[in-house]
Amino acid sequence: MTFIKQFFVRLLGWHMRLLARLTIWRYRPGIVGVTGSVGKTSTKLAIAAVLGAVRRVRASSGNMNNDLGLPLAILGDWSPEELRLVSRDTPAGKKRLRKFFFWCKVITVAKWRIIVKSKEYPEILVLEYGADRPGDIKRLLRIARPNVSVITAVGEYPVHVEFYGGPEGVAREKGRLIECLTAAGSAVLNYDDETVMDLEPRTRGRVFTYGFENGAGVRIARFENRIEADRPAGVSFKLECAGNSVPVRLANVFGKAQAYASAAAASVGLIFGMNLAKIAEALGNYRSADSRMQLLPGIKDTLVMDDSYNASPLSMHAALDTLRDLPAKRRVAVLGDMLEIGKYAPEAHERVGRLAAGSADVLFTVGPRAKFIAEAAEEQGMKRSNVHSFDTADEAVELLQTLLKKGDLVLVKGSHAMELYKIVEEIKAVMPSSSSPV
Repeated sequence: MTFIKQFFVRLLGWHMRLLARLTIWRYRPGIVGVTGSVGKTSTKLAIAAVLGAVRRVRASSGNMNNDLGLPLAILGDWSPEELRLVSRDTPAGKKRLRKFFFWCKVITVAKWRIIVKSKEYPEILVLEYGADRPGDIKRLLRIARPNVSVITAVGEYPVHVEFYGGPEGVAREKGRLIECLTAAGSAVLNYDDETVMDLEPRTRGRVFTYGFENGAGVRIARFENRIEADRPAGVSFKLECAGNSVPVRLANVFGKAQAYASAAAASVGLIFGMNLAKIAEALGNYRSADSRMQLLPGIKDTLVMDDSYNASPLSMHAALDTLRDLPAKRRVAVLGDMLEIGKYAPEAHERVGRLAAGSADVLFTVGPRAKFIAEAAEEQGMKRSNVHSFDTADEAVELLQTLLKKGDLVLVKGSHAMELYKIVEEIKAVMPSSSSPV
């Protein structure tokens, strides 16, 4: 039975890749590829918001960045319910009949659109390229080669590093996205990430850079987390390029990661001939993805910073910096294991713990690796009575609910497998269906 299942999965994958290549041949869309260890999804959505102001654009949904997800994004704009069927939210072996009919629909629709050309097909595809294992990006490039390639960040301990032997291996794999560019292509690189900039010689394309540091082509200046009526409201900053400057205000998104995503998107907008003023206006349509630094009203008149979708050392540091900078009577950090960093796990978690001691008043950790966070926070001076460690999210939530007080700001962040989204569900306020996040 396992052999038969594997055969059909391989057959489906082959069929999807073939249809995706034929669709690109048929429609010739511009392709913007995004990769990196953190910030891929936010950057992808920001690019879609910018280019969507002047072109027909489709961005891959959710985490569709593998050899099935990438073709899905190329072949059609599927509903969230359909995509959940084939995501990790629906375990293998469940809803088999619905999955079967969905794949039949995808293949049928894709073939029809290849035969009968649609006027509604996007002019530009914004695709996310995942690199869980060596060779992943090389396989994805056989499906779709970008005209513009964006590398967001790699960091000292990138996610999935345990499968590469070291950060350099991760960087080499992600560098394939700019290595494939022709001389007419463009590479957009994070100027503040030394590992990313070390990849610059590997591309033949024009290089555009972005970041906070002097020397970045699109520079972020005067960044601040905006506060209105004593509550976090969003971020504001300026984008500077070639002597020009425009202000940008983003509602209900927080942290420097959002400025990085916006600056990367601005770089792509400039490549496609937009000016800074139009780009800043278009960024007003940008909305962050669910569970990525999303501010929600919580129980007992608290605020919940839901960043539970995933975690890496770099994104964990950024989230704790944001927690420190936002106003609150108390700051509570609920931090889970960071997975797939292999031998670097103890040191990476200890660094997070030392940072948490300066960013949070109360610390909850979830998972065996996160105990290193708790221990390091105590060594850094956090009171033992304010540090609580648990093995699972289900075990942590009861005490958390009891200890929360009015005016608390709660950051929830960890790798997806730690299921910290369960904690968010338990501590967020139940709102009327017509209500929206803070």
